[in-house]
Amino acid sequence: EIQNFIDTLNHTLKGVQANSSNVIAELDEEFDGLYAILDEMKESMTSSIKQEQAHKSQELQNQLSQCSNALENSEELLEFAARSLDIKDPEEFSKAARQIKDRVTMASAFRISLKPKVSDNMTHLMVDFSQERQMLQALKFLPVPKAPEIDPECQKRQQNRSFVLEYRKTNFDGLPRVKDETCWELIDYIKGTEYTLSGLKFDSKYMNFRVRACNKAVAGEYSDPVTLETKALVFNLDNISSHLNLKVEDSYVEWDPTGGKGQENKIKGKENKGRSGTPSPKRTSISSRSPSIRGSRDRFTGESYTVLGDTAIESGQHYWEVRAQKDCKSYSVGVAYKNLGKFDQLGKTNTSWCIHVNNWLQTTFAAKHNNKAKALDITVPDRIGVYCDFDGGQLSFYNASSKQLLYTFKTKFTQPLLPGFMVWCGGLALSTGLQVPSAVKMLQKSENGLSGSASSLTNVTQ
Repeated sequence: EIQNFIDTLNHTLKGVQANSSNVIAELDEEFDGLYAILDEMKESMTSSIKQEQAHKSQELQNQLSQCSNALENSEELLEFAARSLDIKDPEEFSKAARQIKDRVTMASAFRISLKPKVSDNMTHLMVDFSQERQMLQALKFLPVPKAPEIDPECQKRQQNRSFVLEYRKTNFDGLPRVKDETCWELIDYIKGTEYTLSGLKFDSKYMNFRVRACNKAVAGEYSDPVTLETKALVFNLDNISSHLNLKVEDSYVEWDPTGGKGQENKIKGKENKGRSGTPSPKRTSISSRSPSIRGSRDRFTGESYTVLGDTAIESGQHYWEVRAQKDCKSYSVGVAYKNLGKFDQLGKTNTSWCIHVNNWLQTTFAAKHNNKAKALDITVPDRIGVYCDFDGGQLSFYNASSKQLLYTFKTKFTQPLLPGFMVWCGGLALSTGLQVPSAVKMLQKSENGLSGSASSLTNVTQ
């Protein structure tokens, strides 16, 4: 432990040197940014002044030109009028008079304004940066927020700041090590005091977490790190008990109309009578789990094109997702007790619950339990999220993308549950080992205490 502490001190010393250089570089960058903004503002405001100057100058030049032309025309007209006074012939004099009258009527001097269109006032473009100057003179280092405390109960506190969460996988329970550890991964700009870390691979027992608070541009000290265990439901599909017409891999199942022919012939004794239990060569499986883990049960047969998960749910809250092929004709997603019969179909017994999608001829979407169905007036999503709260007696289905609630069963589970799937003319892909999304948790809180949409199919199954 002392050696680990020495390593931590040396790591901290290097961090002081590196962080000092970083803050100096950031200070230079901030001031360069201010200089750039000031230069940009100066250029923009100078351009505005020059544009105003050009506008006013053009207007005044236009008026000058018009007035000069009018003055020249007026002087010419006056000279013509003076010459006309010397005409002796009455007829010629009347002719000249009419010309003078017409020219006076059309003279530009009577149509121009003798008031400047613009003034020489430019005070509207003056500036006063006294307040900004005071603000710049008041610049100082921002106060650093105190290190927060990680609250396992997620109580609300310290609302007026953002947080930075760092986490990493570790093989040690206790204080983090400096050596032989993976790098911290960072999530910043967390506004609330609760955060759900999703998308993790739950392949290690422990994870280190630490948090620090931020206000605008600076971050405070890290909280004391905590080490948490990641728990999730990770399961594969059980190819030992699945229907022969299903091609099963660990997390994928596909309808295979030819998958059971060889096996059925063997069972009937038409070939290989002594090896009737050998799986069909046309069925494939990449599962590495042994039958002893999956448990022994009869293979589904008849029209029960079913496959179950290989891991039982006996407590807790769990979440997984299912994506169907676009051309999948019919499929069901749900849970069932272990004693589901080999001829039983999901949702048609009192020991199974599911939602069923039928795309054959026309699309139907329904929740099923105990051979009762409730039609769902909702668009079938591309991915379906399944939330199972064993202790709370809730099974909910969601649009995995938008987290829209599709349906909720409320009951009392009295036996361990197995994830169940039915597929015909298509395939299903699974995503397991997922944490319950925060949006689902919030919806579950609002659903608690309400009978909701599941009232017609709710019962207590023994």
